[in-house]
Amino acid sequence: MKTLSKWACIVAASCVAQGVLAQAYPSKPIRFIVPWSAGSGTDLMARAFAQELTKAIGQQVVLDNRGGAGATIGTELAARSPADGYVIYVGGSVAMVMSPVIYPKVAYDPIRDFAPVSLVSQFYNAAAVHPSVPVKTVKELIAFARARPGDLLMGSAGSGSTSHIAGELFQSMTKTRMLHVPYKGGGQLVIAVLSGEAHLSFSPVSTAINHAKTGKLRMLGVSAPKRLASLPDVPAIAETVPGYEFGGWQGILVPAGTPQDIVRRLHAAILKAINTQEFKDYLAREGSVLVGSTPEEFATFMRRDVEKLTPIIRASGAKAE
Repeated sequence: MKTLSKWACIVAASCVAQGVLAQAYPSKPIRFIVPWSAGSGTDLMARAFAQELTKAIGQQVVLDNRGGAGATIGTELAARSPADGYVIYVGGSVAMVMSPVIYPKVAYDPIRDFAPVSLVSQFYNAAAVHPSVPVKTVKELIAFARARPGDLLMGSAGSGSTSHIAGELFQSMTKTRMLHVPYKGGGQLVIAVLSGEAHLSFSPVSTAINHAKTGKLRMLGVSAPKRLASLPDVPAIAETVPGYEFGGWQGILVPAGTPQDIVRRLHAAILKAINTQEFKDYLAREGSVLVGSTPEEFATFMRRDVEKLTPIIRASGAKAE
């Protein structure tokens, strides 16, 4: 009985300590690890988000950019950081789904080493062709690709990039075959498709939309499950290819083991931050969709994304560049 009483006291003391910690949280600035370089799409989103989270949580949120190696450098750093709520991390589909498959030695497990807090946003890709390609719909693209297997040059921002995997998923589901041409980044990809060097790409909507408006590209469909509110005249690819959906995503995670009381406190502040008009306006300008989720919903989402895309990535033969 004395032993049981002793352990009961220890557990009670631990609970009290965690409660005091959560009540005091946050009492100092929060380090926000961004696994991409300054000026990247994720970095720009993180800056807009950090500004709103600073106001919502009452402490300065300080960005720490650690780019490189397909976002694995910053992700490994976040995984090894103290689980005290003073390190948060912006994870996405590249670091948490693609890089663990593409890179031979990744020193983190996206499921085991992180505690999801909230999915923030999703962004989708657009199937866009150079005007010289004689197709105007997704249906026509499929027919053309089947009739001329390997003739269409499908550009991407690099092996294992979202534009690459979106195209591989499309080919897998439509039983078509195109020739993948990887470029060194989104900038070179845009130039290649605009010049006709590449026939088409599955680039982010935010990249394709302006060129489609000027007629330099023809946008055939978006990879969202349904038409985007910002592009009501552009069909979802799923209207022709049922079940086709591919979206990059961005969400906030913390190192595994972070106390649940702190996770809940962070979650409430994150929802407040992403629902500000300023942040909503930022996402709308970028062609992204605001999500927001519970930690449990985010965890389920991540697992499903890993299960869905891992075999596609492996079959693509994508390797680290």
